[in-house]
Amino acid sequence: MRITAKFSIYLVLVAGAAMFILPFAWMVLTALKPLNQTLRQSHLWLPRRFEAPLEGRVQEVWPGAAVTEPSVWAREQGAAQPVALPEGSIRDDAWQPATGAPLPIVILKRIPASAASPWREISDLKGLSRDVVPEASVRSRIVFRWENFPSAVHAMRHFSRYLANTLILCVLNVIGTVLSSAAVAYGFSRLEWRGRDRLFGLLLGTMMIPFPVVMVPLYGLFRWLGWVGTLQPLWVGSFFASAFNVFLLRQFFRTIPKDLSEAARIDGCGEFRIFWQIILPLCRPALVVVALFTFLGAWNDFLGPLIYLTDEKDFTLALGLQAMKTSESGATEWHYLMAASTLVILPVITLFFVAQRSFIEGIALTGTKA
Repeated sequence: MRITAKFSIYLVLVAGAAMFILPFAWMVLTALKPLNQTLRQSHLWLPRRFEAPLEGRVQEVWPGAAVTEPSVWAREQGAAQPVALPEGSIRDDAWQPATGAPLPIVILKRIPASAASPWREISDLKGLSRDVVPEASVRSRIVFRWENFPSAVHAMRHFSRYLANTLILCVLNVIGTVLSSAAVAYGFSRLEWRGRDRLFGLLLGTMMIPFPVVMVPLYGLFRWLGWVGTLQPLWVGSFFASAFNVFLLRQFFRTIPKDLSEAARIDGCGEFRIFWQIILPLCRPALVVVALFTFLGAWNDFLGPLIYLTDEKDFTLALGLQAMKTSESGATEWHYLMAASTLVILPVITLFFVAQRSFIEGIALTGTKA
């Protein structure tokens, strides 16, 4: 019975993980496709290269509709491209539509197609040339378009500048959040002073205030300071601590025996030295958790840069991806957008795997009494 219960739990966890992995897999595979496959054949998970004889030579083509009945490959007078027409609708070199008068056509070839031996309409990748060939002559193989990644970097104008701005914000936010939250958490967990618990409860209450409520007042404040259009509104606030991070670190600080602090005071250490040389080194897992959460928040932040940044040279990667949605031609190049999104996500995934041991340790030990 226990084995069955454990197996059921593992099965649910694997199914949940698969649900989260599928969107990521779709993004990565779309990044490796040509544009026409991202738009016309979204059901194709793996990128493919189709080849067939067209204009007297085998070349890369895009397969179209299937022809499963005897037909003719013909061009209407004045039409640019030929089409497949049912053989029964042809009378005296004219096509008889369901309604209307017969239309004169030029028959290019007969198509002896059937349900057992279908033919396939094909066209070149630009859609300029079309033909129809037996289904068996259309070959396909899996081909990953790795060139989409450098092309995506080129398509995202000023990619290096966006990356530099994002890294600057991430580093400043991590430094500010870790130092300020750790200092405040130390005061709430290791020092005795009047009103400490009530003020801590008030601090936790601020977590229930949604950002849209304070968005307009904050914008007015930063505009009054003359910071709108600069990176300052996106990192200065991190040096004033965060309620959630203070709570997380306070719970971890409380697991450290107070005897260590008392011994340090007997040896002549002040509070700052105790905090810096004793408490912080012992709280490395919790600090890694705070740093990782902060890095992820700053790296993926879209609303903040959208509100405060006005000059393209100050844009972050999130705004750069948004700008890629509309190319100069007015159409979204989805394969480049997915390739750029993959490049943006990879550093976050790499960082998590590098820091996962400390991350899991910090989460597991937070709130447990020593």
